[in-house]
Amino acid sequence: MSVSFALVFPVAPGGLPVARGERTAMPTLQFLGATGTVTGSKYALEANGERLMIDCGLFQGEKELRLRNWNPLAIPPSSIRWLALTHAHLDHVGYIPRLIKDGFRGQILATAATMDLAHLILPDSGHLQEEDAAYANEKGFSKHQPALPLYTYAEAMKSLESFRAVDESKPLELSPHYSLRFFRAGHILGARMIEVTVKENGSARRVLFSGDLGRHHQVIIREPVVPDSPDFLLCESTYGDRLHPTDDFRARLASIVEATAARGGTVVIPSFAVGRTQELLYVFRELVTQNKMRALPIHVDSPMAIDATDLYRRHHEDHNLETDELEAHGLRLFAQPNVHFDRTVEQSKALNDAREPCVIISASGMATGGRVVHHLERCLPDPRHTVLFVGFQGAGTRGQIIQSGAQFVKMHGAQVPIRARIETLENLSAHADYGEILGWLGRLRKPPQR
Repeated sequence: MSVSFALVFPVAPGGLPVARGERTAMPTLQFLGATGTVTGSKYALEANGERLMIDCGLFQGEKELRLRNWNPLAIPPSSIRWLALTHAHLDHVGYIPRLIKDGFRGQILATAATMDLAHLILPDSGHLQEEDAAYANEKGFSKHQPALPLYTYAEAMKSLESFRAVDESKPLELSPHYSLRFFRAGHILGARMIEVTVKENGSARRVLFSGDLGRHHQVIIREPVVPDSPDFLLCESTYGDRLHPTDDFRARLASIVEATAARGGTVVIPSFAVGRTQELLYVFRELVTQNKMRALPIHVDSPMAIDATDLYRRHHEDHNLETDELEAHGLRLFAQPNVHFDRTVEQSKALNDAREPCVIISASGMATGGRVVHHLERCLPDPRHTVLFVGFQGAGTRGQIIQSGAQFVKMHGAQVPIRARIETLENLSAHADYGEILGWLGRLRKPPQR
């Protein structure tokens, strides 16, 4: 679905007229994703014949949503001159290799941290898509013959050549019609709001894209800043209909782990490799050092999460960790001797033979792919085990199906019974809830015009 809004100069009484599927002489803003859903973020600004795209994410979740990734973009990718990124989560960057495959030849602008994370996330996405297509062909459960990946590992690697790290200390002048400023958004390492100044006929309007807005008092990441009041504001609302719990999640996390260990089970935590895994490790470290939880074996079974954790040493501007301590201890700052970073396939497979209680933190966070799927396939049928969700589960994802109380979930073409204990911790969300969103909006110097 694509919807366009004209950015009127000056703003007309009554707000913004809507123009569907047509080009106008005025600057326009077109929504190419994240309309009616929370994934697939893509926006296109056009002024004086120049197109600037903000974010380029994959649709995730239900099959109907995932199939949208195969639809041609509503605008020719070759017509886009620049792509600016708010942050490196897959629903904001995961479509980039396909965009380039279909003709985009412009620059990709991002913070240095977002660029570094994209170097981990995009090749991993290409690898997983190739892997899923190969498995579907091997098992014959795809309706398409042969099943093909949306893009390959090689195409994902090639896309990284178009990235350019921005200097956040000053406005970035793209052309006489566009300039950009980046503001800390919280959420994850490198996440930024992007303010686009659109210039037309001697006048200028500022459009602020919030990206994913972070929270106050996150475990590691600093809180979002409040920019000068924009003329137009596009604000996320993933949790715009609810408030996050305020109870002591650390005590509950320790209780869940201890109860599972008492049953002789494993706690499987589907976790986002970027952000959530690092927060979990830091909290587990606190619990163990404060003698609030036993030092059970904790396995980080995600090469990308391991690499992302190491990036916190390089990008200290976004987090609250002590820089000197981080430089001195690196990964050990997030871990105790009971934490094991399992990088190889052999190490991952060895977890299938674990006989002692343990915790496995593995991607992907919504259980749509990655090593966690194999751990879930093994542990879900056994009531001794616990599956603990610590992040948002998109509609139709395996994670959401498991979380919803279903009796079975489909994995690798087979229905897997769900007998394990299912738990959810909502406190660790990196998205602002409606109270935090309204609080952030209330600190703007004046309300946006739209």
